[in-house]
Amino acid sequence: MTSVLQAHELGKRYGKRWALRECTIDIPAGHVVGLVGPNGAGKTTLLKLAAGQLEPTSGGITVLGGRPAAGPAQLARVGFVAQDTPAYAGLTVAEHLRLGARLNPRWDAAMARERIARLGLAPNQRAGKLSGGQRAQLALTLGLAKRPELLILDEPVASLDPLARREFLQSLMEATVEHELSVVLSSHLISDLERICDYLVVLVESRVQIAGETDRLLATHHRLTGPRRAPDRLPAGQHVVCARHTDRQSTYVVRTDAPVHDPAWTVTRLSLEDLVLAYMDKPAAADRRALLEVQR
Repeated sequence: MTSVLQAHELGKRYGKRWALRECTIDIPAGHVVGLVGPNGAGKTTLLKLAAGQLEPTSGGITVLGGRPAAGPAQLARVGFVAQDTPAYAGLTVAEHLRLGARLNPRWDAAMARERIARLGLAPNQRAGKLSGGQRAQLALTLGLAKRPELLILDEPVASLDPLARREFLQSLMEATVEHELSVVLSSHLISDLERICDYLVVLVESRVQIAGETDRLLATHHRLTGPRRAPDRLPAGQHVVCARHTDRQSTYVVRTDAPVHDPAWTVTRLSLEDLVLAYMDKPAAADRRALLEVQR
C-alpha cells in the first residue's frame, strides 16, 4: 500500500527538551486520517516536520515518497493548515488568493474564486475583519487551491464555535471526495474525528499506540465487565489495552480478532472516544512500553 507519510525513529529536540522522540509511523494513502493524543504527545511537531517547517534532529521522514520541502515540486504536493489558521490581517481575501497564485505552481484560481464566492466571503474584506470561522475557511481554500496530493491540518477547528466547526468539516469532507485527497488531521475533538475520519492514529509520548482503519479498530476492541479477574486468566488472544478493578469487579478493554464468548463477562462495544481514551491511559501505555523494552 502506498504511504503518504513514513517516519522512522523520528525526533525533534529544542535544546535539552525533546518535542518528539523515536517516532515510527506509516500512514497509507487514500484516507482521512485522525491524529489524536494528549497535549505534549508530539502531534504538532510531527505535522510540522511532515510539512517541511522543521528539520528533524534524529531519524528520518518521507512524505509522498520524498523529503519534506525538498524543492518547489515537493512543496506543491502538500497543503498545510496550521493550528491558528493563519492569515495576514492586513491583506484582503482577494490579495490572499493572488499571493497563493504567485507562490504555488499548481494553483487553481477558478476553484479558489468559486469557493470564496460560495462561502460568501467579500473579496475586498481584510482578513483581520473576518470571523474565526471565515478565517478558517479562507485558510482551507488556500490549502485546497494548491491542488495538493496530501492536506495536513493541525487542530484547524479548535477555536471555532460548533456551527463554524460543522461548516468547516463539511467543506473538508466535500473537498476530500471531489479532489481525491489524502488528509491527515489532528484534533482533540473526538466527535469531529468520528464524523470525517476513516483511519486513526493515537500518539502518546511520541509513540504510536494504535493505528488502523476506524471500522476495523472498533470491531476488534471490546469492553469486558465481570467478576474480578487477573489479566493472566484472560484467553491468550485477548490483548489488554487498559484495566480497572474494584474489590469485586474487573473492567478490561481488550483487543482481539476472535469473538468473545464467556458467560462471566458482559461484553460491550466501544465508541471511538472510548477507544482513544483507553490507549491514552498513562499506566497502560507505560506497561506496554515496558513490555516492548523487555522484548527487544
